[in-house]
Amino acid sequence: MTQAGTTGGRGLVVLAVDDERPALDELAFLLREQDAVAEVFTAQDSTTALRQLKQTSGQSVVDAVFLDINMPGLDGLELAGILSAFARPPAVVFVTAHDDRALAAYDLGAVDYLLKPLREDRLAEAVRRVLVARRRPTESADTSSDEVIPVELGGTTTLVHRSTVAWVEADGDYARLHTATGSHLVRIPISALESRWAEAGFLRVHRSYLVSLRLVTGIRSVGSGLVVCLRGSGDLAACELPVSRRHARELKDRLVRGPLQSWSSR
Repeated sequence: MTQAGTTGGRGLVVLAVDDERPALDELAFLLREQDAVAEVFTAQDSTTALRQLKQTSGQSVVDAVFLDINMPGLDGLELAGILSAFARPPAVVFVTAHDDRALAAYDLGAVDYLLKPLREDRLAEAVRRVLVARRRPTESADTSSDEVIPVELGGTTTLVHRSTVAWVEADGDYARLHTATGSHLVRIPISALESRWAEAGFLRVHRSYLVSLRLVTGIRSVGSGLVVCLRGSGDLAACELPVSRRHARELKDRLVRGPLQSWSSR
């Protein structure tokens, strides 16, 4: 195996991991069909995979690991957690029949999340994402500042960047992300996103709405209530969302009093 890092002019060195031999053989075959992939190694369990991945320095000797999640012994998520501690961890792409582990996968920094049965176009997209990650290692190390959320639609899982989200709408135990490229329903309650994204400039303005403050252009009175005005972003049109009395004071503090105090201290 060749030493990993940025791929430079060579092709990717990939390790495929799946405990089911037919699935592993198919994955390895499809990976070898990719022009960007130079070499594919295989392992049927996480222990064997680790033996192939580790050097005495603790660095990875492959560029990417394509692995199943449900495996006996050490499962795919646990293996990915170990890989994340490597000095130069390989990119991780999950290949699984289960669509309910995507959140855990993205928390571990997965580059992509593919559902079985594999489609060649999705595998090609995953390989492209690996190439981007390996060519820009410094930028990849900083991507935690712009979280991604896996979105499942029609058997395809895509990663939506938080920076593209203008506002979030509660939909029962789910949340709908309204972004510059469309809306996406995710299996996350809006309360979880409220706490997780608070430091990134998102504010709850209503029990049903969470907004990105960077897109807020103002607030105005409508009858006895308030609405917050958001500018358009990409294909998303400008809109107004209701503000509840409970959240009105904090919104005004963030939008009005905060900037005024900043200017008065200069």
